[in-house]
Amino acid sequence: MPGGEGLSISYRLGVSRRMPLHRIALLAKITAQALLVPVAYAACALIERDGKVLLVRHSYVAGWLLPGGGVARGEPSEQAVIREMKEEIGLEQCAPPELFGLYSRKTGWATNVIALYLLRDAQFTFRPNLEVREIQFVDPANPPPRTPRSVANRLKEFGGLQPRSPFW
Repeated sequence: MPGGEGLSISYRLGVSRRMPLHRIALLAKITAQALLVPVAYAACALIERDGKVLLVRHSYVAGWLLPGGGVARGEPSEQAVIREMKEEIGLEQCAPPELFGLYSRKTGWATNVIALYLLRDAQFTFRPNLEVREIQFVDPANPPPRTPRSVANRLKEFGGLQPRSPFW
């Protein structure tokens, strides 16, 4: 390799380009980190209407939760939260997502990072589906029974009833 600037990498389509050694080293470092300390990334929504916040009841987990789900590899979380709302509650339109908070929690041996967005002016037509069985708008100060503590805490943060935490 003249000058040691990079290595030739061939892609499936036979396209070849040169990648600098520092980029290859960074890619190897990130790959090793992902294997040693995996991170799952999620995006959830706070959808408020008349002072109440939307919660959903999923088919595969007990309790009342904020709507949302996984962020695909390389997907911007702002797009993921909109995609998830279309899938879960039938979102038709809303104002651009506003980041409310970024949270982390341990889940097994992985770290779960949750981007929580405020979706204003959300218009949707909900139909029970394979993922979400029912929805309800709740008072942030009085969540329904079987609401996980993490969700109750986010509701209290949104309602200004407690300071924001970095932990889900």
